[in-house]
Amino acid sequence: MGSFLEPPRLRIHEDSEGERRATWLELFYDLVFVVAVSQVAHYLHDHVSLSGVLGFVALFIPIWWSWIGTTFYANRFDSDDIGRRLFTSLHMLTAAAMAVNIHHGLDESSAGFAFAYALGRVVLVIEYVRAGQHIPQARPLTNCYATGFSIAAFFWLVSIFVPIPWRFLLWTLGLIIDFATPLSARKLQLQLPPHPSHLPERFGLFTIIVLGEAIIAVVDGVSQQQWDVLTVVSAVFGLGIALSLWWVYFDNLGGTPIQRAQTEGRIVVMNIWLYTHLPLVIGIAASGVAVELVLMSKPMLALSDSVRWLFCGSVALCYLALGILHRLGVILYCKIRTKYRVGAAVVVLLIAIFGKSLIPVAVIGLVALVCAVQIVQDLSQSRPTTRLVDPEI
Repeated sequence: MGSFLEPPRLRIHEDSEGERRATWLELFYDLVFVVAVSQVAHYLHDHVSLSGVLGFVALFIPIWWSWIGTTFYANRFDSDDIGRRLFTSLHMLTAAAMAVNIHHGLDESSAGFAFAYALGRVVLVIEYVRAGQHIPQARPLTNCYATGFSIAAFFWLVSIFVPIPWRFLLWTLGLIIDFATPLSARKLQLQLPPHPSHLPERFGLFTIIVLGEAIIAVVDGVSQQQWDVLTVVSAVFGLGIALSLWWVYFDNLGGTPIQRAQTEGRIVVMNIWLYTHLPLVIGIAASGVAVELVLMSKPMLALSDSVRWLFCGSVALCYLALGILHRLGVILYCKIRTKYRVGAAVVVLLIAIFGKSLIPVAVIGLVALVCAVQIVQDLSQSRPTTRLVDPEI
């Protein structure tokens, strides 16, 4: 701990801080989101239907946005003192309360879920107000964030006293305001852009969290089945899919969206990078659940429509999000890789459409093959003799 009590400080300059890494406190904070992601994945596991997927998304978004809010604050204003540690502890408590209420988060526990989320936003607002008091040059940005997040928290708090389904309308309004607040402060963000090396690492760590859930799903799926050749082969394919998603994401973090935003004077690049991560992590988390359901299916019977569509749809969503990130240059800008990612999404959806009679190992095997092609393509394109020298390739 740097000192017993110190005010927030600006930590956005690469030249003064050098390469900045996630702190032990941030890594500890992430642990509660491991639990939260696990709980929302269990919700999807128990509700495999269109309404179940929509419910999963509705619960996942506030969890992800809670993490985003505290991560962006820490990126700009982090300090290692007792005050910061206490605020982080409060954030962890609110995130844990959200996780506790997830299983019935859209019915009898929805009021508890809403209260936990709103309380987390209130804590974040207090932190932004405190940062603005101590850092005058940041005050326009902190006031904007504090105002927007306060209004959003108000809608969530009011929703506690409103019956279902009107409660969810207030949730939606609150989230719209939450998402729109950073978009409304584009000029202010350009004046105080996030630290360029710290934030991509933090996003990568959350991606690791949802990939970890995919690995757990494979283990759980195999442990609940009798060991036979088809189950083992399907499990290998499931791990291969997780490996592919890890590979094509982390091997393509060549461009820094924050540096591009500063150079080009367009914060839209950073916002695209931020918001496109939402469908990516939703897809990864859902694909982990789907792999577990595939492994738990009867090996010699055709995979059920609901599981097949959940599995193929979630993997396709991942590759579509990666294609967008490639095409817009917020990860490695490459037209060829964009085409492969979007092509993978289309092929996986075709498997869902025409794979009605396929047994589980065939479905997961075909998807794993599509994923393996992505790795092979990246490797062949990255060989020394064919290294990318033209960003238009």
